[in-house]
Order: sequence, then C-alpha cells, then structure tokens
Amino acid sequence: MQKVRDVMTRNPETVTPDTPVQEAARLMQSADTGVLPVVEGTDSKRPVGVITDRDITVRVVAEGRTDARVRDAM
Repeated sequence: MQKVRDVMTRNPETVTPDTPVQEAARLMQSADTGVLPVVEGTDSKRPVGVITDRDITVRVVAEGRTDARVRDAM
C-alpha cells in the first residue's frame, strides 16, 4: 500500500493569499503543475487552501481582472 509521502512532492512551491495571481501562474508554469498550495505566510507554512489553473481561468481571466491576488481566486 502506498503512503501519501510516496506520491507527494517533498518541497512544493507555495504561494500566500497576497501573492499576485500572475506570479502564481508563472510558478505553475515553471513547476509544470496545475495546482499550488496556499500557505498562511512566508514565515508560517500553515496551509490555508489551494489555487488551481482553473481557479485562475474562471475567477480572474474570464472576468478580465489584472490586479488579482491569490485570495481572490482560491
């Protein structure tokens, strides 16, 4: 039986709720992923949610927003 630690990335890229969505999208592109964990802050790695490429598409791009933060889309 596989364990979660066997299939997860050990040190994934993370973003905070205040990260600009464009930066989150760039991180997704460079990491070749469609999802990023959202953590409380740069000092606290406490998870508070996730943001997906679909969140960005539907909640930011489709609405024509240019100044959105991760908190606006997650």
